[in-house]
Amino acid sequence: MKRYVNFAQRFIGLVRRDGAYPLLKKSVGVFRREGLTGLRRRAGNRPIPGRDYAEWIEKFDTLDAEVIAAMKSEIAAMAEPPRISVVMPTYNADPVWLAEAIDSVRNQIYPHWELCIADDASTSPEVRPLLEQYIREDSRIRVAFREKNGHISAASNSALELVTSDWVGLLDHDDLLAPHALYFVAKEIIRRPDARLLYSDEDKIDPMGRRHDPYFKCDMNIDLFYSQNMISHFGVYQKRLLDEIGGFRTGLEGSQDHDVALRCLERIGAKSIVHIPRVLYHWRVHPSSTAASGDAKPYALIAGERALTEHFARQGIDASVEGLPFGYRVRYRLPEHRPLVSLIIPTRNGVGLLKQCIDSIQDKTTYAPYEIIVIDNGSDEQATLDYLESLKSADNIRVIRDDRPFNYSALNNMAIGSANGELVGLINNDIEVITDTWLEEMVSLALQPGVGAVGAKLLYPDGTIQHAGVVTGLGGVAGHAHRLFPRDAFGYFSRNAVISSFSAVTAACLIIRKSIYEQVGGLNEADLTVAFNDVDFCLRVRDAGYRNVWTPFAELYHHESATRGAEDNPEKVARFGREVEYMQTRWGDTLNSDPAYSPNLALDRTDFSLAWPPRIEPLPRHAAPLDNKEMA
Repeated sequence: MKRYVNFAQRFIGLVRRDGAYPLLKKSVGVFRREGLTGLRRRAGNRPIPGRDYAEWIEKFDTLDAEVIAAMKSEIAAMAEPPRISVVMPTYNADPVWLAEAIDSVRNQIYPHWELCIADDASTSPEVRPLLEQYIREDSRIRVAFREKNGHISAASNSALELVTSDWVGLLDHDDLLAPHALYFVAKEIIRRPDARLLYSDEDKIDPMGRRHDPYFKCDMNIDLFYSQNMISHFGVYQKRLLDEIGGFRTGLEGSQDHDVALRCLERIGAKSIVHIPRVLYHWRVHPSSTAASGDAKPYALIAGERALTEHFARQGIDASVEGLPFGYRVRYRLPEHRPLVSLIIPTRNGVGLLKQCIDSIQDKTTYAPYEIIVIDNGSDEQATLDYLESLKSADNIRVIRDDRPFNYSALNNMAIGSANGELVGLINNDIEVITDTWLEEMVSLALQPGVGAVGAKLLYPDGTIQHAGVVTGLGGVAGHAHRLFPRDAFGYFSRNAVISSFSAVTAACLIIRKSIYEQVGGLNEADLTVAFNDVDFCLRVRDAGYRNVWTPFAELYHHESATRGAEDNPEKVARFGREVEYMQTRWGDTLNSDPAYSPNLALDRTDFSLAWPPRIEPLPRHAAPLDNKEMA
């Protein structure tokens, strides 16, 4: 009963915010496709704001006279302030919203801009007079009146032809820029001379001007970008880069921005893409906008599938793309000759769990070939010993006895030395397979260039999330994202439902190429015998230049630590304390600056709540110019 009360409360809140008719129309479509379960899931697919976002805005994102004066002082001190062109295609825009969008540019604190508008042969009699009025009022506004309607890509290219600046920001004709948007963009361009594409956080704004649903993004995350256009708003591109790729492509309307960013990524790589962790863009919600509903423009999903498919083809990556209600799923095809995977399972007694683990692998795993290496760490229960003896008759199972004191890192390192597989899997003995294609999914990701460790979606026996990626800094060292969320919850901006990179994944179920495992020296058996060895390992994999990937499309149960027990005696508590201290000393402040998480989100909760305060540079409070160090 409680879950239905919660659903009703969420639904009423959405009606109050978005209006009854748009929400009813969307809900009917969801119900037809996904049933009542889908409706409950969608109602729960909201950002988790923690404390009130309006209060957060007032405290951390509100400009007063002192802040504005300080910003203007910094701008005046810029030796070579970059000029930024804002590009806006428009067609039959609501004149009120169009005027507000234009005014949001004119009201920028940063003055070095031009606004390039292309009217795509609007038939509304109000649009042209409004645009002509703005041309007369502000010489920085330039407008191209197209004679024939060509849709958004052609109109955007017409606007690009008006650009005379080195940088181009993209603005929809019914959205708003924050008044400090171009200030922060210019500041970051100066700080990061290697940048060729920048993007910011964003939120939504309703017809009453109320801001909600902030999307506090992570740094450039290739796998998340393949799952959704995380760059989106506010995207700012080097004009030369847009010229190099040929601007916007016709035929990709609806996902033309995603396509542009994909082609830019191919040219410049992820390191030249810079994230500005501030809300600089307000996406207007109305019944026909994609901000209100991903169902508003189904053609956009189709265009996105095409943009991604063609991107992979240009990159020589054998993959297929499927549009989903919450983004895209990329399936990477396995090679014709599949590599051997060595699954390492440390155990001690607990025959019931171990048998359940191995039986589920043998009965449900459709991938082949694989071998299982069981490390018996001092089992002394006869039932376990008998079962281990019976495993020796299997062609693809080996049992290695190791009686040293429990050291998870050392046990795995030893076993991997004897593994025959091109890939190795670290598997806890309390894991139970759910998805029969779990190993295909994880191996296909692990074989991609640049990918290090791959983690799975792990569930508690009651169906709630145990592991959906690891965020460093949570709880002081690291914690699991979306822990205790329902299995089918989308999570924060669908990150619980799409493939994305994380700084770390748990070794309870981890697949990686053996060569990478050995390259980084395996698990740290000297300092991290039990806890955080997987986090430390993944951070070293990341530092070696690989990205660690989590997928929700490989699901397994995790009967967590059932055979080793809790950290509840003085010796275990002391050991855990030493391992915490090691991690904090070894990794320092980088733990609290996870590039796969946002500094605007909390480190004391796993539900993507707002951070109080955010871990970003505060708004300037003194009218002093940037010193040379800050300008570098």
